[in-house]
Amino acid sequence: MYDWAISSLQTTIMVAVFPVFFVRISDLPESRATQAFAAANTIAALVLAVLSPLLGAISDFAAAKKKLLFVAMLIGATATAAMFFIDRGEVGFAATLFVIAVIAGTASVVFYEALLPHIAGPDEIDRVSTAGYAMGYIGGGVLLALNLAWIQKPEWFGLPYGPDLAEQQRTLPTRLAFVSVAVWWSLFTIPLLRGVREPARTLEADEVTRPRSVTAPFVRLAETLRELRGFKQAFLMLLAFLVYNDGIQTIIRMATAYGAEIGIPDSALIASILIVQFVGIPFTFLFGALAERVGAKHAIFLGLLAYTFISVVGYFMKNAVHFVILAGMTGMVQGGTQALSRSLFATLIPAHKSGEFFGFYSVFEKFASIFGPLLFAATIAVFGTSRHAILSVILFFAIGAWLLSKVDVAKGQQDARLAETGLKALPTPTSIGAS
Repeated sequence: MYDWAISSLQTTIMVAVFPVFFVRISDLPESRATQAFAAANTIAALVLAVLSPLLGAISDFAAAKKKLLFVAMLIGATATAAMFFIDRGEVGFAATLFVIAVIAGTASVVFYEALLPHIAGPDEIDRVSTAGYAMGYIGGGVLLALNLAWIQKPEWFGLPYGPDLAEQQRTLPTRLAFVSVAVWWSLFTIPLLRGVREPARTLEADEVTRPRSVTAPFVRLAETLRELRGFKQAFLMLLAFLVYNDGIQTIIRMATAYGAEIGIPDSALIASILIVQFVGIPFTFLFGALAERVGAKHAIFLGLLAYTFISVVGYFMKNAVHFVILAGMTGMVQGGTQALSRSLFATLIPAHKSGEFFGFYSVFEKFASIFGPLLFAATIAVFGTSRHAILSVILFFAIGAWLLSKVDVAKGQQDARLAETGLKALPTPTSIGAS
């Protein structure tokens, strides 16, 4: 259900509604406003790169994954609700709230994903992860559809409409969409807080005699950074994920810009976002079932092969029908590939350090959106068109698949389980919803 909750931030705030709102309320030229929004995304990514591993270490050491998730959710939901008060020209205020919401939301996902190896056994972890992604598609898609409905047709919902509206009246439906995200996010976090037990804190053998101090999480973080190289299969998985996810994120981020460049109308661009959400629901479940039969690694290979085909078809795309078809194809593989990536990684790491390792996973996930757009831009500079740039993304899928082929899943899972021996479990501290 937390996938359901947090996806509202990802669809309405990060992808579909807020970026357009940000540009339109700005008094800057459109290109400058887009540049300012890109800068806000960059700042959030850099802050998260520093914070994610540290927050993961703290959540492991203090056994506070749920508490920290709750705090991060409150901060993010408050910032999202405050977007209601953004007025024309307040670019700095809008950017600040966006950065806070993205940082808080992404930090909460670090704690959320770190719970995965604690609540799902090896035989069900792929199914649980893909089911979570599928629920996210439903939650994010349903709220986005409602948001777009009252933005496009405010009269259906008793909201102001017409050509002679004041600025505050004209933007009211959009600003109410931001409030709806805050409510949705908060409300659907409750099942996790009430129903999921906080994992007990565990100490490694040499930590039992070590005195506790405020520096302990930093010490554990440094140890995990050194240990990450020792968990060779997990490290290889991270490298593979960094590369192929760069290709996936490039398609996600550049698809609408590419579509607009070749003349795809806005209605088709909006429809494609919803298509990806709702097509993703059954196919993400199917990827979970497929992983049970052939393994997560082979199912990810299938997803990368499909993305390669999507890139080739994208090169020949000419009209809105083609774009919508490509959106459907993307929805078929996007959620499954990403969900199985996190579940496969979860089986390759020791459960007692899941927060720390998923902190690094978050860093790799965020930086997997840098090199693809750079290659995309460079290819456009050389060839003068985005068509060749779409083909260049195939390079990331090929290299990522090659690195993934080097991952020995059985060996990595064995190493992770061996690392969990000799641990001392400590009593779970009182936490929200713990029984």
